[in-house]
Amino acid sequence: MIIRPIEVSDAENFLELSKKIDESGFMLFEPGERQTTVEQQRKSIERFLSEPNSIFFVAEIENKLVGFIVAIGSNLKRNRHSTNIVLGVLEDSRGQGIATKLFYKVFEWAKEVGISRLGLTVIKDNNKAFNLYRKMGFVLEGERVQSLKINGEFVNEYYLYKLL
Repeated sequence: MIIRPIEVSDAENFLELSKKIDESGFMLFEPGERQTTVEQQRKSIERFLSEPNSIFFVAEIENKLVGFIVAIGSNLKRNRHSTNIVLGVLEDSRGQGIATKLFYKVFEWAKEVGISRLGLTVIKDNNKAFNLYRKMGFVLEGERVQSLKINGEFVNEYYLYKLL
């Protein structure tokens, strides 16, 4: 497995990966909701790569993208020390340590660029992800009530953080 920064040439494969991960029901996009074109994805990656306090890594096995982690930072003085994390791994690739390796890559990057706080959210019922985040050193910060509506039902999210 290779963990590497995303490239603009990954746009089509990343879009396919995202749509498959959306099918889990645990991402912000509902299954089938993502309508991004390959060209829009290319432009999004280009924009993202120009952001100095953000990073985007993909996990690749045998030339196939199987996961990703994004750290979205800010350039404002008051919060440039902080990023928000989004993680996704294909269902049939879970349990192989991919997410853990992606996290370690982000931790390493964050220390190099002076990021000292990582934050993320998780749907309250996503116990596997919650347990992974706790294993990776994230601390429960709070619960946002009725933050999402899934299948017509309000769902809460946990907010977690990790200080480096």
